[in-house]
Amino acid sequence: MKALPDPVGPRIIRTAVDWSGAGTVLADYLAGRFTYRSRAEWCERIETGEITVNDRPAPPEVILNLHDVIEYRPGDLPEPSAELDYRVVFESPELLVIDKPGNLCVHPAGPFFRHTLWHLLRVRYGEVHFINRLDRETSGLLLAARSAAAAKLLSRGGQVRAKIYQAIVHGDFPEALDAEGFLRPAGGIIRKKRCFTFKMPENPPFESAVTKFVRLRRGGGFSLVRAELGTGRMHQIRATLAALGYPVAGDKLYGPDERFYLKQRGDELTAADRERLIFSRQALHSAELEFRDPASGEVRRFRSPLPAELADFVNRMERTCAHG
Repeated sequence: MKALPDPVGPRIIRTAVDWSGAGTVLADYLAGRFTYRSRAEWCERIETGEITVNDRPAPPEVILNLHDVIEYRPGDLPEPSAELDYRVVFESPELLVIDKPGNLCVHPAGPFFRHTLWHLLRVRYGEVHFINRLDRETSGLLLAARSAAAAKLLSRGGQVRAKIYQAIVHGDFPEALDAEGFLRPAGGIIRKKRCFTFKMPENPPFESAVTKFVRLRRGGGFSLVRAELGTGRMHQIRATLAALGYPVAGDKLYGPDERFYLKQRGDELTAADRERLIFSRQALHSAELEFRDPASGEVRRFRSPLPAELADFVNRMERTCAHG
């Protein structure tokens, strides 16, 4: 049977070259940025004409300039498996509230396109604009607008009134802690990794970051922590907790050893690695979301319980503490 065409259309990946990529050879740039293919494999893709620079075919050794636009049409690229059983907890003509599982990308990235929340919702609802974002391994509540006009209204200051997470972290976390500081690039071989500091960095780039933490439960060398965001920065909770000395359990990038992240990318995690990580994914959950409905003006609040895997671990933590 012939497969039906994708109602969302073919995948097109576009990226603009920034300062970090200017002066780099095209094949090296692609191999470094999109690590799911080797350099030799990217050269093959370039030779077939699947990749253009500024709308024109280019050889693998062409040197990239600042603001060059690279476009890649990967066709039917095989995708890794993902948890596709998301749940819509509220729906109106203007917006959606979704409860996302812990192994599902929100936006297309790397090898993921059809196995993303964006694609699944586009097929079902058409236009969709996410107001808050979650990492692939973070579960819980997401808010999405169903039109550009609704997205503009929801993105205004004060419309999203509360974003509250729960995390299982290593260590005996304090009863309460307010972390008001800054996030800056961590440096090293993983470009997207960030570092939290209470002191303003001397040189940019950096962003302010405010998170209020409260310990909910503890036991067995772990704590369940409530995190309320005062700002919404990439990796804010994970980077802040790692800097405070209480990394999120299961976190391969900000956990006890960042090499876990590199090993996962290469599908090289061992049984011992997985045991040390505790969970197959980072134990971070978007638990509460409060916002003002752009149509009615009503303040809506939604809650999502911890997924079974995390809730069971918390129950074992408490039993350990009671018996201790």
